[in-house]
Amino acid sequence: MATEKHLPHTMSRMGDVLAGFHAVWEFESDSVLIRYERGIRTPKLFQALGERRIPLSAIEGVTLTPGKRGSVVLRIQPRAGADPLMEVAAGQLREGTDPYRLALPAERETLAEYYADELTGLLDESGAADRYLVAAPKPPLHFKAYDGKAAFDGTSVQFRWSWTGASSAKWKAGDQSFPVADLSGVEWRSPEVFEGHLRLLTRSTGPAGTVPPDQDPAAVVFGLGYGPVHESLPFAAAVLAAVRTRPTSAVPVPARRDPADIAERIRHLGELHRAGLVTDEEFSSKKADLLAEL
Repeated sequence: MATEKHLPHTMSRMGDVLAGFHAVWEFESDSVLIRYERGIRTPKLFQALGERRIPLSAIEGVTLTPGKRGSVVLRIQPRAGADPLMEVAAGQLREGTDPYRLALPAERETLAEYYADELTGLLDESGAADRYLVAAPKPPLHFKAYDGKAAFDGTSVQFRWSWTGASSAKWKAGDQSFPVADLSGVEWRSPEVFEGHLRLLTRSTGPAGTVPPDQDPAAVVFGLGYGPVHESLPFAAAVLAAVRTRPTSAVPVPARRDPADIAERIRHLGELHRAGLVTDEEFSSKKADLLAEL
């Protein structure tokens, strides 16, 4: 049997490119740059991400497996704790929206195998990473949930309740602002499953308790057409990355409120009061808080 010859690793040079369905991988000396295509067939999450640079230090392994309908799949296995997006997703992403997965026509299997071997030969890190090595999506970010709007400016998260969807508990609590310094984590449950939501974990309350997300002022709930993966997941990843790095130099600037919006909220508060869902004291207190924002 002839001795197998191993080619020298050549991916130390810049510009090696492998194109697949929905993405192009560019192999560089210290990273893999993934550029996602735009198009009606490209998953919206890929389009939202645009491109991602994956340092070799963030990669644990590479696999090549048969795919569906005459394709093969090359996949990077990120190290645990290296990517805030994958940490927040916690295994909830569907196969077709895995950002580390590159599907190619089966006739390119030999080429894909070559790149898999070359990339594997350059890896020298394994186990959980002690810090994020893949950049999170950049703020400002926002999305519309079923019961409100969520916004993140890099220093704080704001929840602004919808008068048509928010529970009376959230209306009583009022719109919320959470400085990153006060948060300990993020809980994201995909909108593609039952009771999808995004919940902020604060340093004072710790892990999420037994309060349902629709009653928790630190959470927004999803629903059909609300909080889609391509909007809420990058949002959650950006918040989690900010929490882990805990920036302390930036000071959030309170947003000015529109007088018309304040008037509308007072009107809705009055409806809750007349319906008996808000007590006299709660109505007076919340109304005073809203007027103080003018």
